[in-house]
Amino acid sequence: MTDFKDRLIQFRRDLHQHPELGFAEHRTKALVADRLTQLGLEVHQGVGVVGVLKQGNGNRCIGLRADMDALPIHETSEHAYVSKTPGVMHACGHDGHTTMLLGAAELLSQRPEFDGTIVFLFQPNEEHGLGAKAMIEEGVLNTFPLQEVYAIHNLPNEPVGKLSTKPGQICASESLFEIEIKGQGGHASMPHAGVDAITVGAELVGTLQTIVSRKLAPGAGVVVSVTEFITDGQRNVLPGNATLKGDVRARLPEDRKAVKHLMQQIVDGMAATHNVEMSLSFNTEFIETINAELPTQAAVDVSQSLHMDTQANRPAMTFSEDFAHFCAAVPGCFMLLGNGEDGKHAQPLHASDYDFNDELLTIGAEYWAALVQARLPVRATS
Repeated sequence: MTDFKDRLIQFRRDLHQHPELGFAEHRTKALVADRLTQLGLEVHQGVGVVGVLKQGNGNRCIGLRADMDALPIHETSEHAYVSKTPGVMHACGHDGHTTMLLGAAELLSQRPEFDGTIVFLFQPNEEHGLGAKAMIEEGVLNTFPLQEVYAIHNLPNEPVGKLSTKPGQICASESLFEIEIKGQGGHASMPHAGVDAITVGAELVGTLQTIVSRKLAPGAGVVVSVTEFITDGQRNVLPGNATLKGDVRARLPEDRKAVKHLMQQIVDGMAATHNVEMSLSFNTEFIETINAELPTQAAVDVSQSLHMDTQANRPAMTFSEDFAHFCAAVPGCFMLLGNGEDGKHAQPLHASDYDFNDELLTIGAEYWAALVQARLPVRATS
């Protein structure tokens, strides 16, 4: 096991030194495909990489997914394997997720104590919510008719190896909105002669907050954030145009749709009130991640059978995860695995000094192998 762990650590740290952004994971894909081939798996390459391992005569088929992409962040860590690509780093642990799943493929190819088909899904571009959709649109679920699908994400500031999940909604959706305001610019000394877009926009920022505070039920878990305010004004020029951009998080599809509807009402009302043109775009790339009951209970049962620290009904996460698109098509379970509570392993996801905990590599690989053996059991023969 020591050699196995050392190999995984070496592989993970190599990925960490050579991070690649979404849909540009060329080196990573090549390394993953090569390793799967060495292990004797059937390998398919498209927008992502798929490895297939079959054993016995069982007709059940389950999927295990890992993400491969990095983030456009300059790494500030001081360890020996920092990113060699300026402005790009694995600040979310996808290098670890990929390596854990490759470790599981190695264990299961050497200990094929299961009956059925495992589909190892290595997907690109999770960070922008486009990778899972791209693989599905490419036909991965038509080629491999999965009955269940699973994914693990590390979670900083939780005990090392603690597995947590919950049935139902586990991650929020993310919708990006943009509101254009077209008024009439003019001289800063004569605001009455035009329609100042910055004043309309400032009122709009506050009014949008009433969606959560006054239009939705308390505790709905919705967040509406204006993150950019752009105008064409100058020191003595009132802007005629303004653009507001922002982010909406929601736990439930009906709340997400309600926010869009209410946002449109506000935009239409303020346009009429101030005699300006206003338009709204509202695009959802990350839908809500919904865990199905049966695979979630199975994931918890396996964790408990391995005597892992297990939380079976954790609070839902506020971040978004494009594994949601797999869960919308196939009964699935998204799980969190504690990355550690001390030092760099407790740093938040997407922090410039975040680092994946290498102790999780063997923990995760062994967990994946045990989950497969539980979901694709070898049937006793008479």
